[in-house]
Amino acid sequence: MEVAILAVIFGTIFGVFYLYLSTRNKERLALIEKGADATIFMKGIAKNAAPFWKVFILNLSVLLIGVGVGIFIASILHYSLGVDEEVAYPGTIFLMSGIGLFVGFNLTKQLDKE
Repeated sequence: MEVAILAVIFGTIFGVFYLYLSTRNKERLALIEKGADATIFMKGIAKNAAPFWKVFILNLSVLLIGVGVGIFIASILHYSLGVDEEVAYPGTIFLMSGIGLFVGFNLTKQLDKE
């Protein structure tokens, strides 16, 4: 039974990607046959956008900094203020991770402007 479920899941994922790629290919071929300019396929790509690896590294580093600061603040809350460990650690880590992702998003917007 488990094998059948896995086969259905992977078959569905394959089917969605296959339909997406084949439909996109057919649309592009139809536009090329009509004489459309090939630059219409590149409209979504900004010319002055930052490379993907810079955005990924920036967001990952800010996220990890947020997790580290969250653990540090949670330990201060637990040992100094007596907050329960089960509350202090997850709450502070998620809060600081969210703040880190928000800061990373804003830094990415500034990176794209340059």
